[in-house]
Amino acid sequence: MCFTVNVNIIKEELEHRYGSELIDHEKYRPSYYYHAYSLPSMPVVFSDRNAGIRLFRWGLIPSWAADEAEANDIMLKTFNARSETISTKPAFRDSFSSRRCLVPVRGFFEWQHHGGRKIPWYITLKGEEIFSLAGIWDSWTMAGGVSLNTFSVVTTRANSLMEEIHNTKKRMPVILPAAAEGLWLREGLAEDALMALMEPVGSDLLNAHTISPLITNARADRNRPELIMPYDYPVQGTLF
Repeated sequence: MCFTVNVNIIKEELEHRYGSELIDHEKYRPSYYYHAYSLPSMPVVFSDRNAGIRLFRWGLIPSWAADEAEANDIMLKTFNARSETISTKPAFRDSFSSRRCLVPVRGFFEWQHHGGRKIPWYITLKGEEIFSLAGIWDSWTMAGGVSLNTFSVVTTRANSLMEEIHNTKKRMPVILPAAAEGLWLREGLAEDALMALMEPVGSDLLNAHTISPLITNARADRNRPELIMPYDYPVQGTLF
């Protein structure tokens, strides 16, 4: 699972990192806290760098959705696309085949169950200020002919570190090291090559630390740097 990410990346950083222009940049709001259920519009990157970096809404709606009711029902179930079934699920298979994208982040959040508590963690990729999650996208035409572009984050089984952190579902997003980004976006790439890209990255490539309960306070302003600062819990010594 991956429902919460840090996309506190300014326009100039995005454009420099991915070599493409951010389209509709006046609508973009960098944030330390993007949660899927708030249906945020986030930057996504395509194989055609001339297409620019575009803002798509989180929660994929397949092009075949019949009406708004069906679209809304599907959207709340497609924040993530499981790598194990992405090539066969009707909502995902066409996008997986021909509409893959990169989802830029600085890091993502996950919760560890410890007794009756849920301990929040912040995870980043070592050596990368900005890195890419594997994504897929689609475009759905609403009533009136307006197109709504949406995406899903691809997930895979947890590596050993994430098994300890996300110790209930044991899932993690597919993280694409910079060298793998072009392959994920390459048109016509064989399915076995794509499946290899969806393997979990090694635990040794990740940094992770616990953060404060601020992230669970819905009434607080969570778009601030304190959100990702290390925070120790009384049970810290027994988390691993």
